[in-house]
Amino acid sequence: MFFSVVNAQNCTLDIGGKNNETIKTLFQLNEEQVSVMESLQGELEVKTKSVEDQIEKLLAQHPQSTEEDLIKLAEKYKTLQQQLVEAAYDSDKQLLSVFNVKQYERYLQLCNEAIRQPIKVEPKNYEIPVEEE
Repeated sequence: MFFSVVNAQNCTLDIGGKNNETIKTLFQLNEEQVSVMESLQGELEVKTKSVEDQIEKLLAQHPQSTEEDLIKLAEKYKTLQQQLVEAAYDSDKQLLSVFNVKQYERYLQLCNEAIRQPIKVEPKNYEIPVEEE
């Protein structure tokens, strides 16, 4: 019998992508959560644009005539790509931190079904106003 340990990919929401309406609907985001998501999207867009500009500059200006030049270019490129991944991960984590318990449980369920590693956060407890009689 063989056992294989596979590093599952992170279970991301991709708030910087084109799935925003799906995220809103699937997790039934409230107004505050939608506002947080939109703010995070704006911040992520700025970070992403900055790193993408650095990548473009790197590819245009870095020497590529020797094998050593190409290895250095690849290392620098990999570092910039990792910055993009980390920025997206951080944005998703911040959005998940404003999920309530039921929303986060839904997220965990979907991650499990997709065989993805969920981002660990402590869901927010929303106070339910008590109506006076």
